[in-house]
Amino acid sequence: MKYTITGATGHLGRKVVEQMSRLVDVREIRLAVHTPSKAQNFLDQGYEVVKSDYYDVDSMTKAFADTDVLIYIPSITYDVANRVLEFENALKAMQKAGVKNLVDVSFIADQPNNPFQMAGYYAYLPARLAGTKLNYAVVKNSLYADPLVPYLPELIERKNIIYPVGDQAMSFITRNDSAEAIANIAFKPYLRDHRQVYLLTQKQNYNMVELSRIMTEATSQEIGYAPVSLQKFADIYRAEGDGDELASMYHAAAMGLMNAVTDDFQHITGHEPMPMDQFLQQNYQR
Repeated sequence: MKYTITGATGHLGRKVVEQMSRLVDVREIRLAVHTPSKAQNFLDQGYEVVKSDYYDVDSMTKAFADTDVLIYIPSITYDVANRVLEFENALKAMQKAGVKNLVDVSFIADQPNNPFQMAGYYAYLPARLAGTKLNYAVVKNSLYADPLVPYLPELIERKNIIYPVGDQAMSFITRNDSAEAIANIAFKPYLRDHRQVYLLTQKQNYNMVELSRIMTEATSQEIGYAPVSLQKFADIYRAEGDGDELASMYHAAAMGLMNAVTDDFQHITGHEPMPMDQFLQQNYQR
């Protein structure tokens, strides 16, 4: 078997590689990456690394050759048209390379009324796949818990979470848990041969009062909840390059569109996902 993973040097991609390596020999894993030099450590460990460009169908076709299962992790972009173009290019490459099995990574924000800037892509994805001849599973992640850890010092300084979501809850999953589920789906045909759509979440969602309490316990620093307006949130983080995009996501959360909870992770892996309190306590360095 040959498992090809796109975006394998990204935050999620590296964890998917690690989890796949627990299930199959490294010689069965191919890493399709934009910049192979970033994957030198994988080369040193015996992985096959090939160049793959989301905007170059020929490079992807070569990268996907002899692939039994493709794990498609999309690029990081907030441009819906570009993200759709990338996936359409990937579909062309899959067809040319004869790929028949796909595990596609998506996101919780796929409702037709979701204001998140990238929701159009996530809504398009399952409908587009349904019109193909592929065997596939769509794996929707909820919000990653991981970015909360480096965000904690800022929250401690602010003394408050400022997410503009009102009294609504949000669902989370750790990247490691997401990667474990993705690897299991890729490895086990019965988890991906019926065009399944999964949503990966922890056992519960959290409103911001609950999340602030967990953060307070993890850091031993008082963190409350004082939401700012969507506009102010966008203004605060615009200099970092994603203020408007993040504000649109929290707008969706304020509408109750980011709070779904499932037992899909446990169904896939046979055990419960790591809860938020345990994750923060294990990863926050005082």
